[in-house]
Amino acid sequence: MKNIILSSIACAFLFTACNQKNKQTEPINSQTTNSSSALYTCSMHPEITGKKGEACSKCGMELTEPFTGAPAIETKTATVVATESEVQPVVSSTFSIEEIVNSYLKLKNSLIKDDSKGAAAVGKIVYTALNSVNTSSVNAKLKAEYLEIANDAKEHAEHIGNNAGKIDHQREHFAMLSKDINDLIATFGTKQKLYQDYCPMYDEGKSGYWISETKEIKNPYYGANMLTCGSIKKTL
Repeated sequence: MKNIILSSIACAFLFTACNQKNKQTEPINSQTTNSSSALYTCSMHPEITGKKGEACSKCGMELTEPFTGAPAIETKTATVVATESEVQPVVSSTFSIEEIVNSYLKLKNSLIKDDSKGAAAVGKIVYTALNSVNTSSVNAKLKAEYLEIANDAKEHAEHIGNNAGKIDHQREHFAMLSKDINDLIATFGTKQKLYQDYCPMYDEGKSGYWISETKEIKNPYYGANMLTCGSIKKTL
């Protein structure tokens, strides 16, 4: 009986010891399994993944960086594409005098109404339009012709813009600005149907020309005093 009890105690001790040993080895096996299944990336191409030590399919370098998520390089590429798209309209702009002509016609209409302050405000817009034309898309000869006319026109637009309340002075420079606008249209053309009108009364018949978008005569040199004085000289 004593031998049976001793044998039972020995078996229980051996079972407990074996069980503890198995528990100690489990984390090691689990850690080994996790290590072997972990993904690594290339330091130059983070979108390439594989086991540690494998070669990158793009550059051949060893995969040494632990893979933590989506490759950052994809986000950078999308940002670059969006930036290039935003600047395209600026690059593709072409030469045009339409904004200059449109602002000139508004200036003419302000003088018809005897509105000196309004003419001054639009005169500054004409100056800005003359400065904003993109001359990079025309050849050197046309660019030189544009700059020669535009520089003279800017001087007159500046006088009109800086002299609100002095409508006679504004009309003197409007006559010279009208000649410059006529030269721009003759050289570069316009999409609009326009008319060159003439008042024989203004400046003793020397400079009373203007450009209008309508056939109806409305005189910008005399306004309400002689609104219908003048005639159409030609269609532009």
